[in-house]
Amino acid sequence: MAMATAKLNSPATSLVAGGLTRRSAPARCTTVIRAAAGSYSDELISTAKSVASPGRGILAIDESNATCGKRLSSIGLDNTEVNRQAYRQLLLTTAGLGEYISGAILFEETLYQSTTDGKKFVDCLKDQNIMPGIKVDKGLVPLPGSNNESWCQGLDGLASRCAEYYKQGARFAKWRTVVSIPCGPSALAVKEAAWGLARYAAIAQDNGLVPIVEPEILLDGDHGIEGALEVAEKVWSEVFFYLAENNVLFEGILLKPSMVTPGAEHKEKASPEAIAKYTLTMLRRRVPPAVPGIMFLSGGQSEVEATLNLNAMNQSLNPWHVSFSYVRALQNSVLKTWQGRPENVEAAQKALLVRAKANSLAQLGRYTGEGESDDAKKGMFQKGYTY
Repeated sequence: MAMATAKLNSPATSLVAGGLTRRSAPARCTTVIRAAAGSYSDELISTAKSVASPGRGILAIDESNATCGKRLSSIGLDNTEVNRQAYRQLLLTTAGLGEYISGAILFEETLYQSTTDGKKFVDCLKDQNIMPGIKVDKGLVPLPGSNNESWCQGLDGLASRCAEYYKQGARFAKWRTVVSIPCGPSALAVKEAAWGLARYAAIAQDNGLVPIVEPEILLDGDHGIEGALEVAEKVWSEVFFYLAENNVLFEGILLKPSMVTPGAEHKEKASPEAIAKYTLTMLRRRVPPAVPGIMFLSGGQSEVEATLNLNAMNQSLNPWHVSFSYVRALQNSVLKTWQGRPENVEAAQKALLVRAKANSLAQLGRYTGEGESDDAKKGMFQKGYTY
């Protein structure tokens, strides 16, 4: 029995003629890590650390053209490339944004666009020490054999697309898939989500992009917070199993999880302290400390809710950088202020800085919520929300 134990536990031993002979152990760990991310390992780690830097988080403006059109229509603007460019120029040229924002996730159209003065949006970001990122998935489609669930498409041609995005200046990527608690979720849907994320992550790293891993557990449903915790633990267990199976370098990824909250239709709301407790419990049980950054999605919470919950999670020490990657929770006030009018651009940019600073303070555990407007407290949940 002792001999078997030695053989299993020591790569530096081998059986020869019934006895143990010692041999030099290869540098296995280093070899595996380097092979997982190819020649980009050091750069991936550096990029991830830059995005996960103190007091900063991610501005997500990677809505598809169709979804961006819905945003524009809410303020009476047509969904044209000129209007989309104008809105994203407002966001990406905000002076001082880099103090609070470390990365910006772009849609493909935006990655290749420039300002009206001809400056590439990518360069606008780099000038403020903001890492350009890119949405690489191709959206959700029905998953055959499931309980009316979805899977995320986009693996076909992903390697060549990632290589082109890297040439254009992107340094991290995002892939969003979803899990629905009211739909079960089925074992098939969870496995498909985890496997798809792992394949994407490996391909992104192989082409120099830090992958943001995002299995969004939708707010839809009337489940309580305990039910949300159970599903979240199951999902993240599968995700990290398949990330390891695909030799993904954990030090070169970022996560974009949902906060563990009751369903949007649950009869009782949870306090920021309860949400922080359950969310951190899930993370500590499922996420290795090698992962540098946890960049939460807001998932339809109000601007203030998302910020309060993040702040509560930063009242204790965490093994990771716990921060934000918000879409609506950073942009809602901005859109309402802008209204598509050139004379409102400066005021809209100030509104963006207010929200970015609030979440920066929350990342540092210093946000109080004082002076927030009623609009910032309004929820933005949409049933069956899509990008």
